[in-house]
Amino acid sequence: MIETEWLAQFQWTRVLVGLGVGFLVGLTGVGGGVLLAPVLVFLGIQPSVAVGTDMLYGTLTKSVATARNIAHRRLDWPWTLALATGSVPAGVAGSFCVHWLRMHHADAEGVILKALGVVLAFAALVSLLSELVLKRYDVAALLDWTPTRWPNRVKVGLAGAAIGFVVGLTSVGSGSLFALLLLFTSRLDAQKLVGTDIAHATLLVAAASVAHLDIGTVDLALAANLLCGSIPGVLAGTALMPRVPSRPLKLMICALVLAAGVKMLVG
Repeated sequence: MIETEWLAQFQWTRVLVGLGVGFLVGLTGVGGGVLLAPVLVFLGIQPSVAVGTDMLYGTLTKSVATARNIAHRRLDWPWTLALATGSVPAGVAGSFCVHWLRMHHADAEGVILKALGVVLAFAALVSLLSELVLKRYDVAALLDWTPTRWPNRVKVGLAGAAIGFVVGLTSVGSGSLFALLLLFTSRLDAQKLVGTDIAHATLLVAAASVAHLDIGTVDLALAANLLCGSIPGVLAGTALMPRVPSRPLKLMICALVLAAGVKMLVG
Protein backbone atom coordinates (compact mmCIF):
# COMPACT_ATOMS: atom_id res chain seq x y z
CA MET A 1 0.00 0.00 0.00
CA ILE A 2 2.71 2.47 1.00
CA GLU A 3 4.86 1.37 -1.96
CA THR A 4 1.93 1.93 -4.36
CA GLU A 5 1.32 5.38 -2.87
CA TRP A 6 4.95 6.44 -3.37
CA LEU A 7 4.96 5.08 -6.94
CA ALA A 8 1.88 7.16 -7.66
CA GLN A 9 3.77 10.25 -6.49
CA PHE A 10 6.75 9.51 -8.75
CA GLN A 11 6.59 12.07 -11.57
CA TRP A 12 9.07 12.07 -14.43
CA THR A 13 8.69 15.82 -14.99
CA ARG A 14 9.96 16.54 -11.50
CA VAL A 15 12.74 13.96 -11.80
CA LEU A 16 13.87 15.65 -15.03
CA VAL A 17 13.83 19.04 -13.28
CA GLY A 18 16.11 17.58 -10.61
CA LEU A 19 18.32 16.09 -13.31
CA GLY A 20 18.65 19.43 -15.10
CA VAL A 21 19.32 21.41 -11.93
CA GLY A 22 21.84 18.85 -10.67
CA PHE A 23 23.62 18.80 -14.03
CA LEU A 24 23.97 22.60 -14.11
CA VAL A 25 25.14 22.69 -10.48
CA GLY A 26 27.80 20.08 -11.20
CA LEU A 27 28.86 21.74 -14.45
CA THR A 28 28.99 25.39 -13.36
CA GLY A 29 29.07 25.48 -9.56
CA VAL A 30 26.01 27.75 -9.45
CA GLY A 31 24.08 27.10 -6.24
CA GLY A 32 21.13 24.73 -6.34
CA GLY A 33 18.89 27.09 -4.36
CA VAL A 34 19.32 29.87 -6.90
CA LEU A 35 18.34 27.49 -9.70
CA LEU A 36 15.69 25.31 -8.09
CA ALA A 37 13.49 27.83 -6.28
CA PRO A 38 12.46 29.84 -9.38
CA VAL A 39 11.95 26.66 -11.42
CA LEU A 40 9.57 25.27 -8.79
CA VAL A 41 7.64 28.54 -8.64
CA PHE A 42 7.26 28.67 -12.43
CA LEU A 43 6.05 25.05 -12.36
CA GLY A 44 3.16 26.19 -10.17
CA ILE A 45 4.44 25.21 -6.72
CA GLN A 46 3.37 27.62 -3.97
CA PRO A 47 6.29 29.95 -3.10
CA SER A 48 6.30 28.89 0.57
CA VAL A 49 6.38 25.19 -0.38
CA ALA A 50 9.03 25.87 -3.03
CA VAL A 51 11.18 27.51 -0.34
CA GLY A 52 10.74 24.71 2.20
CA THR A 53 11.25 21.90 -0.30
CA ASP A 54 14.29 23.64 -1.76
CA MET A 55 15.70 23.83 1.77
CA LEU A 56 15.34 20.08 2.40
CA TYR A 57 16.75 19.31 -1.05
CA GLY A 58 19.73 21.55 -0.28
CA THR A 59 20.32 19.87 3.08
CA LEU A 60 20.64 16.42 1.54
CA THR A 61 22.80 17.45 -1.42
CA LYS A 62 25.13 19.69 0.59
CA SER A 63 25.58 17.02 3.27
CA VAL A 64 27.23 14.72 0.74
CA ALA A 65 29.65 17.45 -0.34
CA THR A 66 30.39 18.37 3.28
CA ALA A 67 31.20 14.77 4.19
CA ARG A 68 33.74 14.66 1.36
CA ASN A 69 35.25 18.00 2.39
CA ILE A 70 35.60 16.83 6.00
CA ALA A 71 37.32 13.65 4.84
CA HIS A 72 39.79 15.69 2.77
CA ARG A 73 40.14 18.45 5.42
CA ARG A 74 38.94 21.12 3.01
CA LEU A 75 37.16 23.33 5.52
CA ASP A 76 37.93 25.65 8.40
CA TRP A 77 35.90 24.89 11.53
CA PRO A 78 36.43 28.25 13.34
CA TRP A 79 34.96 30.16 10.38
CA THR A 80 32.20 27.59 9.88
CA LEU A 81 31.07 27.81 13.51
CA ALA A 82 31.46 31.60 13.70
CA LEU A 83 29.09 32.00 10.75
CA ALA A 84 26.67 29.39 12.09
CA THR A 85 26.47 31.09 15.50
CA GLY A 86 24.49 33.91 13.91
CA SER A 87 23.05 32.32 10.79
CA VAL A 88 21.43 29.18 12.23
CA PRO A 89 19.10 30.87 14.77
CA ALA A 90 18.37 33.65 12.27
CA GLY A 91 17.63 31.08 9.55
CA VAL A 92 15.16 29.33 11.84
CA ALA A 93 13.59 32.72 12.62
CA GLY A 94 13.29 33.43 8.88
CA SER A 95 11.59 30.07 8.39
CA PHE A 96 9.05 30.77 11.12
CA CYS A 97 8.51 34.20 9.56
CA VAL A 98 7.08 32.27 6.59
CA HIS A 99 4.64 30.61 9.01
CA TRP A 100 3.73 33.97 10.56
CA LEU A 101 3.00 35.42 7.12
CA ARG A 102 0.81 32.46 6.20
CA MET A 103 -1.17 32.85 9.42
CA HIS A 104 -1.56 36.64 9.48
CA HIS A 105 -1.19 38.02 5.94
CA ALA A 106 -3.93 37.74 3.32
CA ASP A 107 -1.41 37.59 0.47
CA ALA A 108 1.38 35.68 2.22
CA GLU A 109 2.38 33.77 -0.91
CA GLY A 110 2.63 37.04 -2.83
CA VAL A 111 4.88 38.55 -0.16
CA ILE A 112 7.12 35.47 -0.14
CA LEU A 113 7.25 35.57 -3.95
CA LYS A 114 8.37 39.21 -3.92
CA ALA A 115 11.01 38.48 -1.27
CA LEU A 116 12.22 35.54 -3.34
CA GLY A 117 12.41 37.78 -6.41
CA VAL A 118 14.50 40.39 -4.58
CA VAL A 119 16.96 37.83 -3.21
CA LEU A 120 17.23 35.97 -6.53
CA ALA A 121 18.00 39.20 -8.37
CA PHE A 122 20.54 40.21 -5.74
CA ALA A 123 22.21 36.77 -5.67
CA ALA A 124 22.42 36.77 -9.48
CA LEU A 125 24.00 40.23 -9.45
CA VAL A 126 26.48 39.09 -6.79
CA SER A 127 27.44 36.08 -8.92
CA LEU A 128 27.82 38.24 -12.04
CA LEU A 129 29.89 40.75 -10.07
CA SER A 130 32.07 37.94 -8.76
CA GLU A 131 32.70 36.57 -12.25
CA LEU A 132 33.21 39.88 -14.06
CA VAL A 133 34.87 42.10 -11.45
CA LEU A 134 36.05 40.41 -8.25
CA LYS A 135 38.29 37.90 -10.01
CA ARG A 136 40.15 40.74 -11.77
CA TYR A 137 40.69 43.12 -8.88
CA ASP A 138 41.65 42.95 -5.22
CA VAL A 139 38.41 44.51 -4.02
CA ALA A 140 39.31 44.16 -0.34
CA ALA A 141 42.43 46.26 -0.92
CA LEU A 142 40.49 48.85 -2.93
CA LEU A 143 37.95 49.21 -0.11
CA ASP A 144 40.68 49.10 2.56
CA TRP A 145 39.30 45.90 4.08
CA THR A 146 41.69 43.58 5.89
CA PRO A 147 40.86 39.86 5.62
CA THR A 148 41.88 37.92 8.73
CA ARG A 149 42.99 34.37 9.45
CA TRP A 150 40.71 34.02 12.47
CA PRO A 151 37.09 35.22 12.52
CA ASN A 152 35.85 38.11 14.61
CA ARG A 153 32.99 36.16 16.17
CA VAL A 154 30.79 39.19 16.87
CA LYS A 155 31.07 40.80 13.43
CA VAL A 156 30.95 37.52 11.53
CA GLY A 157 28.05 36.28 13.66
CA LEU A 158 26.03 39.46 13.03
CA ALA A 159 26.69 39.32 9.30
CA GLY A 160 25.75 35.64 9.34
CA ALA A 161 22.51 36.43 11.16
CA ALA A 162 21.48 39.02 8.58
CA ILE A 163 22.07 36.68 5.64
CA GLY A 164 20.75 33.65 7.53
CA PHE A 165 17.36 35.28 8.07
CA VAL A 166 17.09 35.94 4.33
CA VAL A 167 18.00 32.31 3.58
CA GLY A 168 15.37 31.00 6.02
CA LEU A 169 12.73 33.18 4.37
CA THR A 170 13.63 32.48 0.72
CA SER A 171 16.03 29.45 0.62
CA VAL A 172 18.40 31.49 -1.57
CA GLY A 173 21.92 32.67 -0.72
CA SER A 174 23.27 30.00 1.65
CA GLY A 175 26.16 29.49 -0.77
CA SER A 176 26.64 32.58 -2.94
CA LEU A 177 26.11 35.31 -0.33
CA PHE A 178 28.18 33.61 2.37
CA ALA A 179 30.94 32.84 -0.15
CA LEU A 180 31.19 36.56 -0.87
CA LEU A 181 31.34 37.30 2.87
CA LEU A 182 34.17 34.78 3.31
CA LEU A 183 35.98 36.15 0.28
CA PHE A 184 36.04 39.64 1.77
CA THR A 185 36.70 38.79 5.42
CA SER A 186 38.87 35.65 5.55
CA ARG A 187 42.31 34.60 4.39
CA LEU A 188 41.17 31.09 3.51
CA ASP A 189 42.63 29.54 0.37
CA ALA A 190 40.25 28.69 -2.47
CA GLN A 191 39.65 25.06 -1.49
CA LYS A 192 39.03 25.81 2.19
CA LEU A 193 36.82 28.77 1.32
CA VAL A 194 34.57 26.56 -0.82
CA GLY A 195 34.58 23.74 1.75
CA THR A 196 33.81 26.12 4.61
CA ASP A 197 31.03 27.76 2.61
CA ILE A 198 29.38 24.40 1.88
CA ALA A 199 29.79 23.08 5.44
CA HIS A 200 28.25 26.20 6.91
CA ALA A 201 25.44 26.13 4.33
CA THR A 202 24.69 22.55 5.36
CA LEU A 203 24.26 23.57 9.02
CA LEU A 204 22.11 26.55 8.07
CA VAL A 205 19.75 24.86 5.62
CA ALA A 206 19.46 21.75 7.83
CA ALA A 207 18.20 23.85 10.75
CA ALA A 208 15.93 25.89 8.49
CA SER A 209 14.52 22.80 6.77
CA VAL A 210 13.58 21.30 10.16
CA ALA A 211 11.65 24.50 10.86
CA HIS A 212 9.96 24.30 7.45
CA LEU A 213 9.04 20.66 8.10
CA ASP A 214 7.48 21.75 11.39
CA ILE A 215 5.34 24.46 9.75
CA GLY A 216 4.28 22.20 6.88
CA THR A 217 5.98 23.91 3.93
CA VAL A 218 7.94 20.89 2.67
CA ASP A 219 6.63 18.54 -0.04
CA LEU A 220 8.46 15.28 0.73
CA ALA A 221 7.34 13.54 -2.47
CA LEU A 222 8.54 16.51 -4.55
CA ALA A 223 11.90 16.51 -2.75
CA ALA A 224 12.29 12.76 -3.37
CA ASN A 225 11.53 13.18 -7.08
CA LEU A 226 14.04 16.02 -7.39
CA LEU A 227 16.75 14.04 -5.60
CA CYS A 228 16.23 11.02 -7.88
CA GLY A 229 17.21 13.22 -10.80
CA SER A 230 19.74 15.53 -9.20
CA ILE A 231 22.16 12.87 -7.95
CA PRO A 232 23.01 11.48 -11.42
CA GLY A 233 22.77 15.04 -12.77
CA VAL A 234 25.46 16.35 -10.42
CA LEU A 235 27.71 13.38 -11.19
CA ALA A 236 27.32 13.92 -14.95
CA GLY A 237 27.90 17.67 -14.68
CA THR A 238 30.97 17.21 -12.51
CA ALA A 239 32.41 14.68 -14.97
CA LEU A 240 31.93 17.07 -17.91
CA MET A 241 33.15 20.18 -16.09
CA PRO A 242 36.86 19.85 -17.11
CA ARG A 243 35.88 19.47 -20.79
CA VAL A 244 33.30 22.25 -21.10
CA PRO A 245 33.96 26.02 -20.81
CA SER A 246 31.59 26.58 -17.91
CA ARG A 247 32.12 30.35 -17.45
CA PRO A 248 29.93 31.48 -20.41
CA LEU A 249 27.21 29.08 -19.29
CA LYS A 250 27.47 30.32 -15.71
CA LEU A 251 27.10 33.93 -16.87
CA MET A 252 24.06 32.98 -18.95
CA ILE A 253 22.47 31.16 -16.00
CA CYS A 254 23.07 34.16 -13.73
CA ALA A 255 21.43 36.41 -16.32
CA LEU A 256 18.41 34.07 -16.50
CA VAL A 257 18.13 33.95 -12.70
CA LEU A 258 18.28 37.76 -12.64
CA ALA A 259 15.47 37.87 -15.21
CA ALA A 260 13.45 35.37 -13.15
CA GLY A 261 13.88 37.51 -10.04
CA VAL A 262 12.74 40.63 -11.88
CA LYS A 263 9.78 38.71 -13.30
CA MET A 264 8.70 37.72 -9.78
CA LEU A 265 8.89 41.35 -8.70
CA VAL A 266 6.95 42.90 -11.57
CA GLY A 267 4.49 40.01 -12.00
